[in-house]
Amino acid sequence: MPADQSVAIVGGCGRVGLPLGLALADAGLQVALYDINPAAVDQVRAGKMPFHEDGADEVLDRVLANGRLTLSTDPESVAPADHVVVIVGTPVDEHLNPDPKFVLTAIERMLDHLHDGQHLVLRSTVYPGVTGMVERMLQRSGRAIDVSFCPERIAEGKAMEELRALPQIVSGRTPRAVERASELFGALTDSIITLEVEEAELAKLFTNTWRYIKFAAANQLFMIANDFGADFDRIHSAMTQDYPRAADMPGPGLAAGPCLLKDTMQLAAFNNNNFTLGHASMMVNEGLPLYLIARLEQQYDLAPMTVGLLGMAFKAESDDVRDSLSYKLKRLLKLKAHRVLCTDPYVTTDDDLTPLDEVLSQSDLLVIGAPHRAYADLDPSVPVVDVTNLLGGRGIT
Repeated sequence: MPADQSVAIVGGCGRVGLPLGLALADAGLQVALYDINPAAVDQVRAGKMPFHEDGADEVLDRVLANGRLTLSTDPESVAPADHVVVIVGTPVDEHLNPDPKFVLTAIERMLDHLHDGQHLVLRSTVYPGVTGMVERMLQRSGRAIDVSFCPERIAEGKAMEELRALPQIVSGRTPRAVERASELFGALTDSIITLEVEEAELAKLFTNTWRYIKFAAANQLFMIANDFGADFDRIHSAMTQDYPRAADMPGPGLAAGPCLLKDTMQLAAFNNNNFTLGHASMMVNEGLPLYLIARLEQQYDLAPMTVGLLGMAFKAESDDVRDSLSYKLKRLLKLKAHRVLCTDPYVTTDDDLTPLDEVLSQSDLLVIGAPHRAYADLDPSVPVVDVTNLLGGRGIT
């Protein structure tokens, strides 16, 4: 890529946009982060990451110091860029239907600052056809802008590594759009995979849906084994040891977060809600907290008990609580137990957290939600519900 190429990232202080901006700036590009959240912009400009991401802090310091990274809350900041990368949230609505308005609104907000010759990249996970909607919007505005869809596939916490290690999928309606997208992401990796636009949109949804289905299968098998009185962890270990055809079987646990359920439901909506496997996976994964409560009630009189819930993030070693099933478990426990105390070593956005030592000293029963490594060496004197077997041999009966 020519040294004078520049990139603007819309949603640049988010969990996907910021790592990408850091990686591209560290690769030598001039990067402008545009975000409508002034607090996040000020925090990043001051050299502080707004969330946990392995290896990001030192890169942020480096690209701020060398001037490769700038930040703004002004949509005009996208005007000088050769490449404008849009990374905004794409939630489903209250009926679990896709809602593309956030992508469209983000583009409308900066439309007056886009101009002929730019390259607009959609990086958000979108409902199949949204890229086409964006193309038509730009055409109606009279602008000649190349449009690409290039889905992100990083795992939170591993973005700085995976942006370079994983192949990048690119797509575009024209050879020029594909070429420009390949050039942009070629700054990070030589491994570029080209698809048609709608194929790329489906590839991202298929990826997250496949993970969600695998987690559901593991959770369903865990419940079957547990109801039978068998140790699922021993079974899982036996199945996967030196046996490659079962090596990708995950362990059980609270399968949630901002992407997996949402994208499974987007795929279901795309297929006219004819997606039995996806809906069944939702019932299994979303039902695990209910299953745990039901089994606990068979063993304990929860009404007088204080229950400690360890780990409120949606996954281990994360500070992200979006759509975390630990909060669903918390709500259910509060209906049954005398008191529920919650703790997490990473989460800073929840004011209703208690220090770990207090939770351990005051609880009659402990439940591990997010299996952070910080809990792995605990040896509590009270019973522990440990579906992921972080502590070894605790489980649930």
